[in-house]
Amino acid sequence: MPHVNTRTRGEQNRSHGGRRTVAGVAIGLLVVATALGFGELAAGLLRATSPVVTVGDALVDNSPPFLMEWAISLFGTADKAVLITGVLVILVLVGAVLGVVALRRPLVGYAGLLVFAAAGLAAVVLRRADDLGAASAVVVGAAAAAVALALLLRKARALTGPENGTGEEGAPGTAQGTGPVGAEGEDEPPADAEGATAAVPAPGPDRGPGRRGFVLTSAGVLAAAGSAGALGRWLPSLTGGAGSRAELALPAPASALPPLPAGADLGIPGLARFTTPNQDFYRIDTALTIPRLDSTRWTLRVHGMVDRPFEIDMDELLSRRLVEADITLTCVSNQVGGDLVSNTRWLGFPLADLLREAGVRSGADQILSTSSDGWTCGTPTEVVMDGRDALLAVGMGGEPLPHVNGYPARMVVPGLYGFVSATKWVTDIKLTRFADEQAYWAQRGWGVRAPVKTMSRVDVPAPLGRVDSGEVVLAGVAWAQHRGIDAVEVRVDDGDWWEAELAAVPGIDTWVQWVAETTVDPGNHSVQVRATDSTGFTQPAERVDPIPDGATGWHRIQFTAA
Repeated sequence: MPHVNTRTRGEQNRSHGGRRTVAGVAIGLLVVATALGFGELAAGLLRATSPVVTVGDALVDNSPPFLMEWAISLFGTADKAVLITGVLVILVLVGAVLGVVALRRPLVGYAGLLVFAAAGLAAVVLRRADDLGAASAVVVGAAAAAVALALLLRKARALTGPENGTGEEGAPGTAQGTGPVGAEGEDEPPADAEGATAAVPAPGPDRGPGRRGFVLTSAGVLAAAGSAGALGRWLPSLTGGAGSRAELALPAPASALPPLPAGADLGIPGLARFTTPNQDFYRIDTALTIPRLDSTRWTLRVHGMVDRPFEIDMDELLSRRLVEADITLTCVSNQVGGDLVSNTRWLGFPLADLLREAGVRSGADQILSTSSDGWTCGTPTEVVMDGRDALLAVGMGGEPLPHVNGYPARMVVPGLYGFVSATKWVTDIKLTRFADEQAYWAQRGWGVRAPVKTMSRVDVPAPLGRVDSGEVVLAGVAWAQHRGIDAVEVRVDDGDWWEAELAAVPGIDTWVQWVAETTVDPGNHSVQVRATDSTGFTQPAERVDPIPDGATGWHRIQFTAA
């Protein structure tokens, strides 16, 4: 007895529509993967910025200030990962929809690719107008995606058949049957002599070969996209030779600092170390990917309101009289009690000497520095020229700057928050006026001069930690760069303040560790701390948010004694 398909035509059409939807979603995702993978490959080959990062940078640059502040406060150092993830999620969702539509209307799919390419090129213009490599990466990614779309659509037609049925057009068992049309507009199957509905004939050709072709093509596209993306991500790490960080040999400082004074690090478990290891040094910047510059190609241009503009390369910089300085850096986004503060020993050339060589003109009250990724920073000229250890740094912690901390060169200015002083990957210094030009964060309403505020923090006991009752050690750090800390006071359970013991420090530009001891009974307790700097100013109790020019307030932690 011949096999018959007992499903109604409506069921067949619904099944057919489901296959088309699944195939369309797969096509959309694979096309997005191809665009991303080959865009990464082109960026890696051209040493340019990948399309996703270019779009992310443009979003950061053109987002409202309140949105950026909210993202920093909510996600902290994870804000960049969240942004990139958001961009990718949007691409995936839109790509899936376009894939479904393109299966029915291919021109819509190709038009969608053109829109995405246009958006990527617009981002290049907004963020990196002079980066032809970034524009090329967008074009290459879009072209590869168009090829993938064409291949996948051709294979999908063999899998799903024409839009109006499940078999080949005109073949037996397709929607071209001759049965009467029912009330729903569907072809009704013919009735037999007893009035029963006859079974619908089986659909036409077997879809097995079509399915295998689509799966194999999809696998090939996915493999090509993944390989291209992996290779593109790997290529920047191949930078070697004299320009790589591993090959850069730092000269000995012309004026070496003595070892840290005995007792600078109290060695208390849980207390931040006096010298922050390079791998633990905080990182806050707008770069979505870490620039990996070649020191042999690096140059710094000094120009603007100067008598003698010039450029300097790494060989010349390293041949100069480099000096060491112990300096604590602090991010303006640091909340009361936060950890966006670190300390180390830096190696570099005095910025003041660099500016004197250029001959700063009267009225040039701003040093407008620019990083390799286009970020700008405005630093008061008089601060750099007042005798403090402001450096064009090339080393930290006894080794070349890590890539994440600004390799091959960055600015370090003690006493100012990083957003007005600590340009990483610096490539340009322009002497100008605050009244004439605004730096990146100044354009968004943040502070302009932003000296670091006097601050202190409790590290021990750990917040919400548990300790044994009886004698308890309290410890933490305090800082007021370029003023220094004269006293730290603590109190337990809102009782009387008493003065903590301060560790030794090498100078006024670093933080200082403090320690105190007390006795507590079993139960819940709190510790609060405040610091007084060398000017006699005691940090205020009033809580002020970090933006626009730094937080204030006393840090308090809760702990339990058992």
